[in-house]
Amino acid sequence: MNVKKALVPALALMMATPALAERGSDGDLRVLYWQAASVLNPYLSTGAKDVDPASMILEPLALVADDGSLIPVLAAEIPTVENGGIAEDFASVTWRLKPGLTWSDGTPVTAADVAFTAQYCMAPGFGCAVLAEFDGIETVEAVDDRTVRIRYAAPKYPPLQAFVGGRTPILQRAQFQPCLGAAGASCTDQNFGPIGTGPFRVTSFEPGNVAIYEANPHYRDPDKPAFARVTIKGGGDAMAAARAVMETGEFDFAWNLQLAPDLVAPLEAAGKGKLVGSFGTMVERIELNQTDPSPALGDARSTLAHPHPFLTDPAVRRALSMAIDRPLLAELTYGPAGKPTCTIVPAPAAFTSGRDECLAQDIEGARALLDQAGWLPGADGIREKDGVRLHLVFQTTVNAVRQDVQSLVKQWWSEIGVETDLKTIDGTVFFGGDSGNPDSQARFLADAQMFTDAYYLPNPASFLDEFVCDRVPDDENQWQGNNSVRFCDPGFDERMTTLNQTGAPESRHRIAREMTDMLTADGHVVLPLIHRGMISAHANTLAGVVPNGWEGSLWNIADWSRAE
Repeated sequence: MNVKKALVPALALMMATPALAERGSDGDLRVLYWQAASVLNPYLSTGAKDVDPASMILEPLALVADDGSLIPVLAAEIPTVENGGIAEDFASVTWRLKPGLTWSDGTPVTAADVAFTAQYCMAPGFGCAVLAEFDGIETVEAVDDRTVRIRYAAPKYPPLQAFVGGRTPILQRAQFQPCLGAAGASCTDQNFGPIGTGPFRVTSFEPGNVAIYEANPHYRDPDKPAFARVTIKGGGDAMAAARAVMETGEFDFAWNLQLAPDLVAPLEAAGKGKLVGSFGTMVERIELNQTDPSPALGDARSTLAHPHPFLTDPAVRRALSMAIDRPLLAELTYGPAGKPTCTIVPAPAAFTSGRDECLAQDIEGARALLDQAGWLPGADGIREKDGVRLHLVFQTTVNAVRQDVQSLVKQWWSEIGVETDLKTIDGTVFFGGDSGNPDSQARFLADAQMFTDAYYLPNPASFLDEFVCDRVPDDENQWQGNNSVRFCDPGFDERMTTLNQTGAPESRHRIAREMTDMLTADGHVVLPLIHRGMISAHANTLAGVVPNGWEGSLWNIADWSRAE
């Protein structure tokens, strides 16, 4: 054989194919999360500030793409009825793991790890932050090393829920075995340093400050990640984070730039970085506490034992909503990064009720409504009834945009005779999962609070499930329940049960729309304000950043690299 002739095609192929990146060849990546992570275990916190940094380490079976389709991650393929992964009666789902998966310590990943993760979240006494994603599961069984079967107590719609998305990743059984049940929250070594399958592994973590990672030497793609080390620095504020990327160039990526449009535009014009964003399901909303947060109640504050003295009145809640000018809020504080909305379920479109009457501010109508309900102005103009004054404490995180919104809402509420005290809390504290934290969003020791919530599967069932009665945070679940507004209506719970038993898409859409309206357009327990885009910034020297409205900002960090 003519060796020279044999080499020519191979050489031509090498020259035509771009050189593959070498793992770690792009050095250091510097990331800013101005709300610092407090834990690296998504089963203890649903806050993006915690879930995103954890997603670099821990991975689920599948992720949701920006178009709402599912991408296999640790799974070999997405289960369907056609491939036999979803049972025809929708009572079970069978997942197959990719072959040869290993943890970052070099040990094999098996189906037993998946089964254990379900056991971990569902263990009594734990207070799993994403327990709703495991709703209806009867058993999770490791059929063999690569096959795991989830059986539901009844047909499940949609059946692909647990282990889909960055909020329900797979944990290593060997590491978390001692952390079952009530021991879970106190497993510091595991919660601060989980062993994972992701492109990076954590080498140092200071809660509320900084997390340092190195490339996972056992990551399944030998050419990824391109960066050898990642530092995620926490603290500061959104404006400082934007400047650090687009003005000073100190960092490569800054998350969640909730900033007024007139502040961001000049920074982008400087040419060092660019903004990226996508609209998923994030909605900035005000929650009206249905329980009494009065300090006089001690440990019984904000519990179902004590209904709120005036926010349980439908007329008061509706009047508070009518007084808000949502289009003006969006224009002044969010610009192109936000749209006024009357729903907390903005996508997919079939689940959105279309009720948009809240977009028209009606101060006079709100006043008349309160008059009719017997809430009349006192000597100082503040309305009262039976000795109860319409005075409330309205809390949110320290954030310039949110504080501007707070001030505008306070002004509008004052125009209908409602007195408001504003309170701001550091974002790390507000979204913290520590059960002893009195200022957390879940503890809700105020009358009203504002933040953004979202759901991360292209079906809002598990999101709506957060508002059933047994999701109310209390001392029995270590204040980990998702129903922070303390809404409890048997009619809502009955619809949730029906939704979970209904497979026909049209029926599911109708029930979900009814449930959403019970909370918003009809109930006014939750007041939607702005459908938000997730806006981040990255340096022009960073390549591979792909916005995804369903997953966190770091969902494809394995594909990030240094641009030429």
